[in-house]
Amino acid sequence: MLPLSRPVGRKGNVEASPRAENPGAEAHRGPGIARSDNQLHPPAVAAFDLIRIAVVALVAAGSWFHFWPQNLAARWLPAWPQIAHLDAIAAAATLVGGYPIFKEAIVALVRRRMTMELSMTLALVAALAIGQAFTALVITLFVLIAEVLEDLTVDRGRRAIRDLVDFLPRQVVVRDGEDQRAVSIADLAPGDTVLVRPGARIPVDGRVVRGTTFVDQSSVTGESAPVEKVVGGDVYAGTLNQSGAIEVEVASLGADTAFGQIVQAVERADRTRAPIQKTADRLSGYLVYFALAAAALTFLLTRDPRSTLSVILVAGACGVAAGTPLAILGGIGQAARRGAIVKGGRYLEQLADVDTIVLDKTGTLTRGDLAVVEVCPAVGASESAVLEAAAIAEQRSEHPLGAAILERAGAGKLPEPDRFDYVPGRGIRCTVGDEEILAGTRALLDETGVTDIPDLLGAEHLTQVLVSRGGRYLGRILVADTLRPEAARAVSALARANYRIVMLTGDAWSVARHIGLDLGISEIEAELLPADKEARLKDLVAAGRKVAMIGDGLNDAPALVQASVGIAMGTGADVAQEAADILLLGNDLSKFVETIQIARRTRGIILFNFGGTVLVDALGMALAGFGFLSPLLAALIHVTSELVFILNSARLLPALGRRTAASSDPGRLSVVPS
Repeated sequence: MLPLSRPVGRKGNVEASPRAENPGAEAHRGPGIARSDNQLHPPAVAAFDLIRIAVVALVAAGSWFHFWPQNLAARWLPAWPQIAHLDAIAAAATLVGGYPIFKEAIVALVRRRMTMELSMTLALVAALAIGQAFTALVITLFVLIAEVLEDLTVDRGRRAIRDLVDFLPRQVVVRDGEDQRAVSIADLAPGDTVLVRPGARIPVDGRVVRGTTFVDQSSVTGESAPVEKVVGGDVYAGTLNQSGAIEVEVASLGADTAFGQIVQAVERADRTRAPIQKTADRLSGYLVYFALAAAALTFLLTRDPRSTLSVILVAGACGVAAGTPLAILGGIGQAARRGAIVKGGRYLEQLADVDTIVLDKTGTLTRGDLAVVEVCPAVGASESAVLEAAAIAEQRSEHPLGAAILERAGAGKLPEPDRFDYVPGRGIRCTVGDEEILAGTRALLDETGVTDIPDLLGAEHLTQVLVSRGGRYLGRILVADTLRPEAARAVSALARANYRIVMLTGDAWSVARHIGLDLGISEIEAELLPADKEARLKDLVAAGRKVAMIGDGLNDAPALVQASVGIAMGTGADVAQEAADILLLGNDLSKFVETIQIARRTRGIILFNFGGTVLVDALGMALAGFGFLSPLLAALIHVTSELVFILNSARLLPALGRRTAASSDPGRLSVVPS
C-alpha cells in the first residue's frame, strides 16, 4: 500500500461516470490507495506448487501399484544392503516434494523456534528411516494439499484489501467547455467539483452542491437502504450513486476519506499482531514440544516406531497459528464494512472483554444540534405569533438557540428590526416600529416590566426562550438537544447484555437526568469538566473494570485515552478521533453494538480453535501411542483438523464484492459468541 501524499492539482469541474470506470482504461492509483494488479498481488497458488503436488501424487500411485521394482535402492547402492527395503523413487519424490516443509524447518532451526514444519520434517525423516517411504510420500501429499487450501483461504482475506480498493473509480473526466478528457483521480484536489452520474461510484468525500439522488452507502456505513442526498448533504468515497446526477465539492481524497480509513484498517489487521495471535504462536510451539516428548515416551514404552511416528504426525497447531490472524483480519474487515474503523487487532480483542460502557451525552447519545421541541403560547396568543416574534429577534443572532428557532419558524420574509441588542446571559432586545420584542430568560422580561408571566414548571431539563412583544407576554419556546434515533435501542441492547452503563456529561444535572431516564441509564454523572471525566475513567480502570468509552468532543479526548478501548463518533472533533481506538462512521451507535458482536464472535472462534486443537491433539496422541492410529491416518487427522480450524476462522471474512447490509435490529446483541 503506497503512503498517502495529498495531491496538488488544478481547480475545475470534472466528471466521474461509469465510462470512467472502464476496466480497459489505463490503471491509475488513487491518492494514497494502491491499485491491485498481478504484479503486486501474485496468485495464491503458483503453478509450480500444482506441478509438485501432481508429481508426488503420481509417484504415490506408482509406488502403491508397484509400477517399478521396490528393490531399486539395493541395485543402485549394492554397498548399502541395509536400505534394500527402501522404495528409492518414493523416497526421492518425498525429498523433492517436501522441499517447502524442509525449507521452513531449516529456517525454524536457524531462529531457534519449534514449529510444526520442524516436527513434520522429523516425522518424514523417521518414516524414511524405518522403510515407510510410501507413508512419507502420502504424508507429504497431504501436507502440500493442505498448504494450498490454506493459501487459498488466507488469500481470501488478502482480497479484502484488493476488493475494497477496486471500489473506487480509477479515472475521472475533465470538462473544458464542450470538450471532455479522461484524467487520473490523482489529479483531483480539495475544492474541485466532481460530476457523478447515475451508476457511478463516488470517488471522494464531499458535499453535494447541485442535484438530488439516492446513494447506496452500504460499503461505508453499512446502511441497508439507499439514502437520499440533496444540496448540502455529505457523500462518501466508494458509495454508489443510484439515480440522479449530482455535483460534489471535494472535501477529502484518498486515505483521508472514510473509505480510505476502511482500507487502512483492513491493511493494519493484515500487518499487525494482536496479543492473542502471539498466544497462538506460543501454543503452537508448546504443542510441538509436547508431541516430541510424547513420541519419545511412546518409543521408550512400546519400542514401536510406527506408533512413535503416528504420535508426531497427529499433533498439529497450524490451524491455530494460521487461523488466529485470519480471524482477526476477518473481524476487522467485518467491522469496517459495518461502519466501524478498528485501528488494530488488539483493540478488537480488548473490546470483546469490556464489561463497562461509558457514554458521553452531547453528540453521542444526542445529535448535538438544538431543535425546538415545543411552542407554548400564552392565553390569547397563537403559536405562529410566538414564533414570528422570536424569529424577528433571532435573525441577527449567531447563537445556536437562534438557529433552532429560525429553522422552526420557516423561510418566510421577516421585517428587519430597527434596533438590535444582545444581552449576554439574558437574551435579545430589538425594536420593530414602535414595538419592543424580547426573546430570552425570565430575568430579561422581568427587568423590562413584562408582568403577566405565569409560573414555568415541568420543563427544567429544557432550554426555555420566553417571548414578549409590545410589553405583552406571548409565550415560551422549549429547545433541546434531541436523542439520536438509534440511541434507545443501542443502550437497551447493551443493558440486556449485562454491561454496566455509565453516562458522563458536562451538561446540567436536570438535562442529564432526563436523558438518562429516557434511555434507562441509572448511573449518571453531570456537570463534569474534561479533567473530571478523565479522573472517573482512571478510577474505573483502577478498580479492575474493562471500560469502553464513547465520545465525540474535544473534552472527551483525555477520557478516551484512559479507557481500555476508546471509541469516537465519526463527525466528532479531530482530537477525539485521533485519541480513539475505534471510529464510528455515520455517528450510529448501533454500529458500536454490531462491533461488539463481531469482537465477541471473533474471540469465540479463536478460543474454539484453541480448545479444538488441544482436544484433537490430546486424543490423537493418546490413540497413536496405544497403536490405534497408523501413520497415514494420523497424518489425515492432522491435515483435516488444521483445515477445519482455518475454515472456521474464514467464516468471519466479509462477502467481498457483494452488498453487505447492516443488521436491521441492533438490539439483537448476543453475549454468547456465535
